[in-house]
Amino acid sequence: MKDALRGNWSYPTTIWAGPGRLAELPRAVTLANIRRALLVTDRGLAPTPLFERTRQLLPGAATFSDITGNPGARHVSAGLQVFAAHGCDGVVAIGGGSALDVGKLIAFMAGQTRPLWDFEDVADWWTRADASVIAPIVAIPTTAGTGSEVGRAAVVVREDTHQKKIIFHPRMMPSIVISDPELTVGLSPSITAATGMDALVHCFEAFCAPGFHPLADGVALEGLRLIDTFLPRAYADGADIEARANMLAAASMGATAFQKGLGAVHAIAHPVGSWFNTHHGLTNAVLLPYVVAFNRVAILEKAEVISRTLNLPQPGFAGVYAWILRLRATLGIPGSLAQIGVDAHNAETIGREAANDPSAGGNPRPVNARQLQDLFLAAVEGRLPAQLG
Repeated sequence: MKDALRGNWSYPTTIWAGPGRLAELPRAVTLANIRRALLVTDRGLAPTPLFERTRQLLPGAATFSDITGNPGARHVSAGLQVFAAHGCDGVVAIGGGSALDVGKLIAFMAGQTRPLWDFEDVADWWTRADASVIAPIVAIPTTAGTGSEVGRAAVVVREDTHQKKIIFHPRMMPSIVISDPELTVGLSPSITAATGMDALVHCFEAFCAPGFHPLADGVALEGLRLIDTFLPRAYADGADIEARANMLAAASMGATAFQKGLGAVHAIAHPVGSWFNTHHGLTNAVLLPYVVAFNRVAILEKAEVISRTLNLPQPGFAGVYAWILRLRATLGIPGSLAQIGVDAHNAETIGREAANDPSAGGNPRPVNARQLQDLFLAAVEGRLPAQLG
């Protein structure tokens, strides 16, 4: 069984997939031309046996673990100080999306002379960076959600404005990814659900985003099929290694597919996360049906394809909408943002920032700040149609 779950993939980067592959970390570091690694993780993972096992595989590595959920620029700055103090020349990032994003940003910024915000994902700002000094990265995901391990960007909070910013550069893509499902076995059902729904939203929004990108569409559809099959299994039995392996694959597929674009779910979730410090995947999961209902008229044909791919009992949009609600109920996802600690007091700010988020441009139905504000308020209050035909 374990051998059947192993593979070496080169799309979109080199991925070593399969149980037990963490043991190959020393070889990965050598192939990435890293001589002195900075091992980056988050505060939650740092004291665990898993991190200690990883650290023992790289006995000469420096470590940095001062990272929380929804990390900000201060975390990147602190990591850069450790990177420089220990003479590091590469990063090994292990953890969920926060640790992977900060690790990637440390590697990206280590040799730059301009400030971080000069490389925001706006127009061609990424060309301002000196690509020759970007340090190599090895990424090891321990959750199956963000897909940051195969991403060319990282999300970071700008603390002075409470805004999540996307920093982009093609060379931010990790050189090697170790996708070992054994590292996700210990995830709780709630984190399994939240991160898995994050991967689902990536696939769903990417497939529904306008534009011609059949490669991304195909990857997104297969990602949705894997999630539909294996997320409930991983949620019900965390030790189901087949389900864990397929969810890791689906997470990487979601991040590969959203090169095509995302949409209003992410546009709203980013400011909600920065203002209320909510879990990104859980925020996406709560918001998804509200945005899907809003986008109904623009995604009817897409919904037909999704319903056929998933072999849903009810075809078309109604079947897809019912599937989303059913899956959320199975995974214990709350029905409103209020249930995860979000209130409506700064709704206008959320709407405005959502409209300015790069993800908003990928929504299949054009959307403005007022519409995004109204969607946010509906999600706070739990005003969701029970069914839509």
